[in-house]
Amino acid sequence: MSELDKIRAIAMRHAGRPSLKLPRLFAYTLDHTTEIDPLIYDPAASLVIQGTQRMFIGDKMFEYGPGQSMIVAAEIAAFGQVCEASQDKQFVAVGIFLDPALLSDLVLEMAAMPELPIESGYGVSTASASLLGAWGRLLELLDRPSEIPVMAQSLEHELMFRLLMGPHGGLLRQIAGSDSRLMHIRRAMAWIRDHYTERLDFKAVAALAGMSVSVFYDRFKAVAAVSPLQYQKYIRLHEARRRMIANQAGAAEVGFAVGYESASQFSREYKRVFGAPPGQDTKKAKAGLGGITPPRVLGARPDVA
Repeated sequence: MSELDKIRAIAMRHAGRPSLKLPRLFAYTLDHTTEIDPLIYDPAASLVIQGTQRMFIGDKMFEYGPGQSMIVAAEIAAFGQVCEASQDKQFVAVGIFLDPALLSDLVLEMAAMPELPIESGYGVSTASASLLGAWGRLLELLDRPSEIPVMAQSLEHELMFRLLMGPHGGLLRQIAGSDSRLMHIRRAMAWIRDHYTERLDFKAVAALAGMSVSVFYDRFKAVAAVSPLQYQKYIRLHEARRRMIANQAGAAEVGFAVGYESASQFSREYKRVFGAPPGQDTKKAKAGLGGITPPRVLGARPDVA
């Protein structure tokens, strides 16, 4: 049995049943393809075992499948789609949400390395045999929960070490550094998410990141593949959709509540992102006929709470 076969068997046994003892580790399966859905990614590392997924970030598209690993190092706004899955051959993936403190401990134990330029806040690459082995050993603990208190920390350290030594290790080192350029951008992202209803003050947010406006704009777009204003727009629209699906209010009221000053502008931008006007889209989602991809697929959460 290959390493991927072993991981697939474990993932299918535990998909949708997160372990209370390993809360950041997840396994995911899906027996059908999905529409292209807007998502907000949490910092995570993941591995596709079977099937294929596409991710659209800014003007870039990534398609990745069995044996390929994805790292997302910041709260990226993106579009995702499972494009190869069926009842006979499900889409299967595993992942783990990243712990900056653990990464920091590992980086301190490794040789000092210079901070690398920020190219983006995400990356996709083919997993090495050693990385697949690390994934497999950590996931085996889901079958042996009594071993988790003793073995989980060392096996997660092994997995993070393999990722740090891989093609996108620079991204993980940026997460580990509390004063890294990526962490400054993530701080600004968090501020935008917390104040998404307010008019975006570029000077204030750039100052929070410790950068000039022009440098902040360039570095933010390098990480997120969208401008700060576009990022805020995604946050507003996700929150508006969540509220309408939860029957908290109608489209016009929600649009004003999330920061729009014009109902028509809200409707236009909503349709541009979700593919249909607010009322039509949320009615379809409530009826279970389409809409957001299930949560936590490859580290993505569908709505901003």
